[in-house]
Amino acid sequence: MNRDRRKEIAGVIDELQRLAAQIETQADIVADILSDEEAYRDAIPESMQDGPRFEAAEAAANALSDAQADLCSFDIESIIERLKEAQA
Repeated sequence: MNRDRRKEIAGVIDELQRLAAQIETQADIVADILSDEEAYRDAIPESMQDGPRFEAAEAAANALSDAQADLCSFDIESIIERLKEAQA
């Protein structure tokens, strides 16, 4: 591999590392929102837990949990390792 392509890969790696930090920050924000939504859902009185308000809060909490898990499972490090292998 020539120097120009190695340099391009280094730029991609740098950008992916910045992206990884941004994704981690966004995952933390989603986790905070999830915590708030779960607290809201858990504060709904038991007598109202069969109602639409509880169901909406439950659905939102589930979606937020899935989104947060997806953000955390995004494996940028694996991509970076493959790019480093290509540089060698």
